[in-house]
Parts: sequence; structure tokens; C-alpha cells
Amino acid sequence: MRRLALLTLLICAALTACQPAQSDVEPLPTLFPSPTPEQFTLEEAERTANAFLFAWQSSDYGTMHSLISFSTRDATPLDQFSAIYENAADTMSLTALAIRPLAIARDASTPRVAVMVYDATFTTDLLGTFTDPERELTLVFEDRERTWRVAWSRGDVFREMEQGAQLRLLTTTVNRANIYDRSGIVLAMQDDRLIVTVNVVRRSIRDEAGCISTLASAANVEQDVIARRLDSTPPDWVNEIAQIEPAAYTEYSAALEQQCAATFGNRPARRYPNGSLMPHILGSVGYVDPEDVPEIVREGFPQDSILGRSGIERSWDEVLRGRPRVELVLDMPNGTRLRSLGVRPSQEAQAVWLTIDTGLQARVLEILSTAYAQNADTWGRQSKGAAAIVIDVRTGEILAMVSYPTYDGNAFTPNPSIGRQQALEIIEKTSTDPRLPLLNRATQGRYPSGSVMKIATSMAVAESGVYSVNTRFSCSGSWTRNGITRTDWLASGHGTLDLAGAVTNSCNPYFYEVGYQMNLVDPFLMPRLLRQFGLGQPTGLTDLPEDPGNIGDPDTYRAKTGLQWSFVEAVSMAIGQGEVEVTPLQIVRLTAAIANGGDLLRPYLVQKAGLFDDFSYEAQPEVLSQIDVRDEVLNTVRRGMCDVTTAYTGTATFQFVDSPLQAIGVCGKTGTAQNLPGPTTHAWFAGYAPREEPEIAVVVMVEDAGEGSVVAAPLVRDIMEYYFFGE
Repeated sequence: MRRLALLTLLICAALTACQPAQSDVEPLPTLFPSPTPEQFTLEEAERTANAFLFAWQSSDYGTMHSLISFSTRDATPLDQFSAIYENAADTMSLTALAIRPLAIARDASTPRVAVMVYDATFTTDLLGTFTDPERELTLVFEDRERTWRVAWSRGDVFREMEQGAQLRLLTTTVNRANIYDRSGIVLAMQDDRLIVTVNVVRRSIRDEAGCISTLASAANVEQDVIARRLDSTPPDWVNEIAQIEPAAYTEYSAALEQQCAATFGNRPARRYPNGSLMPHILGSVGYVDPEDVPEIVREGFPQDSILGRSGIERSWDEVLRGRPRVELVLDMPNGTRLRSLGVRPSQEAQAVWLTIDTGLQARVLEILSTAYAQNADTWGRQSKGAAAIVIDVRTGEILAMVSYPTYDGNAFTPNPSIGRQQALEIIEKTSTDPRLPLLNRATQGRYPSGSVMKIATSMAVAESGVYSVNTRFSCSGSWTRNGITRTDWLASGHGTLDLAGAVTNSCNPYFYEVGYQMNLVDPFLMPRLLRQFGLGQPTGLTDLPEDPGNIGDPDTYRAKTGLQWSFVEAVSMAIGQGEVEVTPLQIVRLTAAIANGGDLLRPYLVQKAGLFDDFSYEAQPEVLSQIDVRDEVLNTVRRGMCDVTTAYTGTATFQFVDSPLQAIGVCGKTGTAQNLPGPTTHAWFAGYAPREEPEIAVVVMVEDAGEGSVVAAPLVRDIMEYYFFGE
């Protein structure tokens, strides 16, 4: 009661906020003249208090420790003292501390004791700013050195800590939001029923040996793992010790209740209803890397949070995960709540809708899978994989993107819905598969493009003025310059062709000459224009990682090989070989630009994000650049591509002649790219449809499978037939 009365007088004196009757008030001790030595004055006590509190503001725990009483300093070494403040700062996510002294006075009956009253304002990452008002700092006069010192206790961090309370940050996470396709079909979801958490109070365990043994069996881990987890937990707190599957809960729950006094809860698991359909797009969730733990903890997530690790799950993680509710409290070990210091409300997780058409995606995957099965004794035996992409040429929306072979994405989550044993088997098989199923060939596969490149080099030579659209060349079965001879894929040649005809017939000698002539004008000319067309550089996709590929030039070639660039490199580049590495995504984007009139759109996979009635994000088509060629050039290349599927000499006419697609028109280009140094070739086909007012562009690339006209073209045909005509 004396301390309370003194505190009231201190605050009243400092703030002049209360006016007791004169007859009831004694002058504050600070007003009495002091007969004691100078070191014993209240001003000296105030100086010590300010030094201690201002050192706290600077996190100068060494200075703080030097100012506390000798007995307390001996009982609380500096490292322990510092750890108390550091742990409190970490728990709060403290970024700044402001101290406002209010008043100081001696205790009238104990002149060697003084009390400073002050406000402390804490600024934190998680809770913003909160003030702890009218705190007390007690000082004592030490005869040993005739100085005032802080009579420190844990209560000087927060007063309840003197009673044994602990500062805790409580987080209440929100369920991760779903991912949907463009029509609202669920692609990724949370399932609260799949994982059971086992919670134990260490001091309440009835049979420690039996508890550890049963927990280890239920969680399928070694006993020493469980023992270490128990040893590292506070004895009086409820701690999550293990996660078990529903079958294990059924088998072991009674024993766990008896031996461990265990209670149980649920941990949501991420589930992909069709896990093999698009794992390269959706990605996976998982525990964060150790180096990222401090960051997520400062955002309010528990350090064992399961967040996005790859794919859409990662690139849109901040949207999908929401934000936990966070409350800073002072609790007693028995769970009694003494005080709440501040609360940050939760932020609801937002769903993501993809541009993907699930039906189309499934059909594309089926087409590729069937092709491999049907050709298991021919090219399917040596081909490691394939990629197929369907893009809307008007917007840049990716309607389907398949990398083959695929895998079940459910296996790569921390709490696999398919069961841990099956997940481990899938992970082992996938990780050791020489076909590299984890590689997203659509965005990260680097390949020579073969003759698909001719749609780009034909635009480059005509737009540069080195050729006109009507330039004709005798396309025989071979081509020779400066003692270098190259042959055509058709030994008898194609006769004399103009630019459109060279595209239709895929005449190699025509394009050898293109490379040679452009190189004579400027060795950098063709590489520069190919990059202008979006090749050998990122497409602008932000939803997934992509490889930039490479379009070489004299500088990059010399840096890589130490050799000088020659016309031979330009000749190879003109037909998509040599210093050419592109991704299927780059080729489909270029094909879409030819179809839409020249716009190189940003390809994207996310259509919108938010709640069902309130979208925080809605994608809009974005033109990043243009291929910037004249209409005359663009129309010539289009004519050559459209004849590929219709003209008598078109390289893919035989694949499309009986297709219902002839009614709307398909324009495309075959490609057969040598996979040097081996003897095999990658099969390409890139096309768009309809011929008038195009809607989609489709690219298929099949590794080490042979000719594009034989392998890739019919796959594009089947994809387009499904898109335009259904089953």
C-alpha cells in the first residue's frame, strides 16, 4: 500500500493531473533538501535510472548490466542477463523502444530506495506500436561504491515476469487457400482430416519409457528423436511432439492417452485432387529453409510452418497463406493468462484461379502419354521427355502446359495425403529417374529449335532488307560456300523458292544462304533480331521459373569457346542449330505473336486472386514488346506457315489433310533439331489456328524422337482437334 501511495504521488507531481487537499499532502521527497553526500542525492539516482533505460533503448545490455546492484549482477551473469532481453525482443519482434520518464522519488521511510516511474513504448514488426504505461524502476544506494544502482529483477522487462510469467507470442494461422482452374475446378486444397498432432505436457507423462516407445512407433521415427523433442520442451507447457497419420491414431491413441496423457489435434495437409495432372505448374508446399526461419517468424508464422516451396504455391505464397492472428501475452506456466500486450488480427488467405483449362490439360497429357505408349518400341524407347503448351494468342493466357513425364505432386508435401510410405516410394523413384521428371521442360528445357527457327530467320532477313519477301533461291539438295558444304533434308532439293515457299518446304539451303548473307552484312544482325523476337531471353512469365536459353553472337561465342565467330555459326543459327538454345515457351510465344499481328505478350498462369466475391488481383493482357516487322513480311511468313499444313509440298500436309481442322485452317512449322553430339533429333511443331482471327498457338517438342512432321505435328493436330471440336 505504501508503494501504491508513493506511485500515486509521483504521477500526480509529475503530471499535475490530480490535486489532493493541502492538509493531506506531504511534500515529495524530491523537494526535501538532502543533508547526504552528493552521491546520495536523488539527482544521482535519476541519472543512473536514465542511463539504464536509455541503454535499453540502444540494446546496450552490457551497460545495463553494469548499472544493476552488485548482488543481482553476481547472481545474473551478463550472458544470462542479455539473453533475457534478447529473447524478449525476439519474441516481440522489437524494432525500437522509446522511454518517457515521468517522475522519481525516494521512499520516505527508506531513503536508500528510489523509484522512477516511466512509460515504455515498443515498436514491433508484428504488432505495430504498443505502450506499457507507468512502469517502475527501483534503485538502491550501494555503500560499497557509494552509488545508486538498479535493483533489477525479471519484472523490469515486464512486471508479471517477476511472478514467473513468460512472454509468449501466440499465433493462430489461417487455412491455406485453394487453387482453382479457370472454371473453378479445385486443383489444390487444404484437408484438415489427414494429419493428427500428438500433444504432451512433459510433467504429466505417466510412463516415460512406454510413452517414448509408443510415440516413436506411431510417428515412424527413432525413439531418440522423440526423446530429444521431449527434453527440449518446457515441462509445464502443452507441446506438439509428433504428427501421425489417421491409421496410426486409430492404432495407438489409447496407449498414448494412457502412457503420455496425450491430447490430439489436427494439422491441415495440402492435397492435390489430381496430383499428376500439373505438378510442374502447381508446385508444392513444405517447411522453410533454416535461413528463412527468422523472416517468417517475424511475419507471425511458427517456425515449423508449411509454406509454398515451388510453382504457383511459391510464387503466390503470400496470397495463398494469408496472415496469422498474433497476440503478445504474459502467461503463467500453468496457462493462466495475466495480460495481453497487443493483438494483430489475421488476414484471410486468398484463393488463386489459374488460366489453365483442366479438361484441355488432361487431354494434352493423355495425348503425350498415349504417344509414348504406342511408340514404346521406336522413339519412345530413347526419348526422355516432351513438352506441350497451349496459349491464347490474344491475351497470353496459358491454357495448358504439360511437361512429360509427370509425377504425383502429393508425394512432395510434408503431410502427404497419399500416405507417407507411398510418398517415399514416389520420391525415390522420381529422384532417380534418368528422364528427369521434376524438370519443367516447357519453361526450363533448353533445346536447339531446328527448322522451327525458320519462321524467325525468314522475318529477320526480310525485315533487315538483306532479302525481300520475293527473293528467290535455287534450293537444291546441297549448299556450298567457301569450301563448306551443307545438305538438305531432301536430297533432290525443292527447286527455286521464294521466302514463303522456303518456309513451307523447310528448305535448308535457302536458309543457309540467309545466314551467310546476313553475316556478311553484320555478324550481330541476325542474333540481334532473333532476340528482338523473344528468343534466347526470358518471356516475362512471373509465375514459374524459366530458363533464358541462349542466342549466341560473336562476343558470347568467343567468351564461351575462345574461338572467333565465322559464317559457319551464322549458317547453323539460321536453321536453329549451333548457338541456339530456346525453350518451348519462347517458341509458342513467338508463334502467338505471328498470329496476333506482332505483339509479344507476357505469358501468364494466374487469372485472378482473392475471395469469391472480392478479387484483389485480376490479370490483364500485357504487351511487353513487338516483333516489329512490316505487315508485308508478317503476311509472307504467315502464308508460308499456312501452306505447311495444306500445300502439296507442305512438310505437315499429310498429317492434317483429313483433319476437321482444315475447315478453319492451321498454320504451323515443323522442326527437326539435331541433339548434338548424339545422333538423335528433337521433334518440334509450332502452329496456330484458326487461320483467320487466330485464337490459340500450340507447341509440342519431343526429345530424341525423330522428325517433327512425323512425331510432333500429329500431337499438335490432336490437341487442336480437342480444343476446337471436343472429343
